[in-house]
Amino acid sequence: MTATTTAELYAGNPAVARAAYVDGVRAWLAGRGLDPDSPALVDTPARILRALEEMTAGYDEDPAVHLARTFPVDHDGGPIVVTGVPFTSLCEHHMLVFTGHADIAYQPRPGDPVAGLSKLPRVLDVYARRLQTQEQLTQQVTTALDSHLSPAGAACIIRSEHGCLSTRGARKPGSVMVTASYTGVFRDDPAARDELHRLMAR
Repeated sequence: MTATTTAELYAGNPAVARAAYVDGVRAWLAGRGLDPDSPALVDTPARILRALEEMTAGYDEDPAVHLARTFPVDHDGGPIVVTGVPFTSLCEHHMLVFTGHADIAYQPRPGDPVAGLSKLPRVLDVYARRLQTQEQLTQQVTTALDSHLSPAGAACIIRSEHGCLSTRGARKPGSVMVTASYTGVFRDDPAARDELHRLMAR
């Protein structure tokens, strides 16, 4: 008889998995000498579970849905840039929050339609609302733009502060991590990348 993994045990049984999670949090509270049935804590395990499900709702979303809606425009060929897009995500190593802002850009090919203004932030949110690393999140955004819009190039720069660095371990609040992903013309043409940085800095 082979051992059953945790993933196999709960696969297809979300209600059982939720109950096990709530029981686990209750056991942890009791292990810390707290009363999980006290008025202050009795609903805490279920609240934590709801918060985690909300913050990982991106697993149920597909960025293709957001990027499928495009519009024909008379565009001069320069990059389309959205700057300072706020986001919140969960570090996959400690499940602590990291928050920051992203600058997202792509350069449509001549004659190609463009995505709606809200779609770039929505794509960011699809991936941010999953267990993440910042490096992976940055690249996922440009990969999605390349896959669904086929632009001449895409770029994403993220700056964020991580709870796993600011509240535990090294405990260095205010430290900001910066990651960047460039594809196509923004990766291969230094002049195009410099112009993009000038646009993002305005």
